[in-house]
Amino acid sequence: MKAGSQEHPHANAVGLLLAIFQNGKLFTGYACYGISTVILVIALKYGELSILYPVIALTYVWVTGLSMLIYNESLGLFKLVGLITVILGVAVLGRGNSR
Repeated sequence: MKAGSQEHPHANAVGLLLAIFQNGKLFTGYACYGISTVILVIALKYGELSILYPVIALTYVWVTGLSMLIYNESLGLFKLVGLITVILGVAVLGRGNSR
């Protein structure tokens, strides 16, 4: 979605909304977002909320890693500490749920 929206730097909100249907990158990004939402609804129906939402928090880890690879974004100390905190938190919650 970021790559697609950068191709329309001066577009307002309406322009970006129209661009979704004209720009393959934007359309693909929003389609993936929609598919992930459907999968989340299914997971919420059958899974435990207290486990699913912390696992969803791992999105921050993936986004940070991919943004470093694709957009050459930097990883500062505070980002690193935050990511480690998220990973440890999800690990602790997952471990505490083992039966």
